[in-house]
Amino acid sequence: MKYNPTKKILILVTILLVPGFLYYLLQEKGKNRYRPLPIFGPKEVASTFHSVKGKQIPDTIYHTIDDFKFINQNSETVSWKNFTDKILVVNLFYTKASGNGLEITNKYLKDIYKEFQKNHLIHFVNLSIDYLNDKPEDLVNYAKTFGLNDKKIDLLTGDSTQVKQFVRNGLRLDAFYNVSEGKFVYNNMFVLIDTKHRVRGYYEATSKEAVSKLEDEIKVLIAEELRNVKDGR
Repeated sequence: MKYNPTKKILILVTILLVPGFLYYLLQEKGKNRYRPLPIFGPKEVASTFHSVKGKQIPDTIYHTIDDFKFINQNSETVSWKNFTDKILVVNLFYTKASGNGLEITNKYLKDIYKEFQKNHLIHFVNLSIDYLNDKPEDLVNYAKTFGLNDKKIDLLTGDSTQVKQFVRNGLRLDAFYNVSEGKFVYNNMFVLIDTKHRVRGYYEATSKEAVSKLEDEIKVLIAEELRNVKDGR
């Protein structure tokens, strides 16, 4: 077999270059391979800019949920300060509810809880829409039906103005008392909220497919939040 020095050199060069090329792909391309979750609600273009590869891009002001003061099942006052750097999974309820897929909603809530119970970034919030009747003592009894660690989940109640503002203006959901039916009517959804108090997803609480999507998108949002911390954003 005739010795070919040129061929040998090409093989050596290839061996040396391939690892570097793969590293470039992972660093420059791979980190953007997942699609960020949408941000729901109204938005507007700001007067400020940020730079992307030397190009000035206008900043966007997204809808965020205003601060609040609710009371949890332990009679503690709760606000955004209590959820600093937390991703929230929020849903609506009231202790005297029946129907509206309540049983399956609670089952899926437990499933999601178990999936993320060891992740310190995730916290669960259940807000009562029956602000006239649901007091902290009612929430305590209701919480026992979950059998979940109350350090990981808050059942909240509050005055009518705050509850309505949080639900309608913040979450952008509907909830009202139907006099003819003698019960509350509300959007039975899980709502995913990021650490900047922005809505990142809505998921039908009685749909297995929607809940599965929620679990996947929680993981995407965790990756996004960790990346933002790493990048100093």
